[in-house]
Amino acid sequence: MSAIVVFDIDGVIRDVGNSYRRALADTVWEFTNGAYRPTAIEIDKLKGEGIWNNDWEGSQEMIYRYFESQGQPRSQLKLDYERIVTYFQTKYRGTDPVNWNGYICDEPLLASLEYFGSLTAANIPWGFFSGATRGSATYILERRLGLTAPVLVAMEDAPGKPEPEGLFIVVDRLGAKHARIDSLPICYVGDTVADMYTISNARTQQPNRDFIAVGVLPPHILAAASQIDGYRHSLIEAGAKVVINNVEELTPKLINSL
Repeated sequence: MSAIVVFDIDGVIRDVGNSYRRALADTVWEFTNGAYRPTAIEIDKLKGEGIWNNDWEGSQEMIYRYFESQGQPRSQLKLDYERIVTYFQTKYRGTDPVNWNGYICDEPLLASLEYFGSLTAANIPWGFFSGATRGSATYILERRLGLTAPVLVAMEDAPGKPEPEGLFIVVDRLGAKHARIDSLPICYVGDTVADMYTISNARTQQPNRDFIAVGVLPPHILAAASQIDGYRHSLIEAGAKVVINNVEELTPKLINSL
């Protein structure tokens, strides 16, 4: 074994440009009474701050900032966070709580079942640490991708990124399945500054372990040529050792070289 690899999901395993991000923009539009709809660049700028990995909280923050720009202090606003979450979910998951019919149903996959089979064949333990809800993450990993009960730490299971506790939990669970991995380097693969900061924080908390941050350019950035270099630089500046265009470029050969 050469390393343990832990993956983020949104922007890495699935394209959320027209789902999570769309739901975020819809939510901000709704709660600003149709006065403001953030652009993809504005959402990237928010996420570039490294602390808005949770899209419900990101929606609320963008609503606050809009009203502040209009001269209304957030201390005087009475935003109902639960209403924001509920509205967001009606867009993302849909209006049917059993048979989801929202934006999640049309998310393009960015990785294949065969890719994870190649990691297993190369004796590389792998799992997932995501800020997505467990229901959303399980839906994409098991129902859409076809994985069987993968090791997963989701929103409900650990503090949000850039806190690394969820990463440590995944590694511990993989350790229970695989012998002799306690000394292996840990690669974390993500598409945001918060993902890269997670590795920085992990090094601080476990200085005797090797941690490697791998950045992935999300599809909405790859579709905007003028933004690629800037986004790549932001990931590297935040700690990425390498930045790739698609998660499947992280082959066993590349993992060994890292």
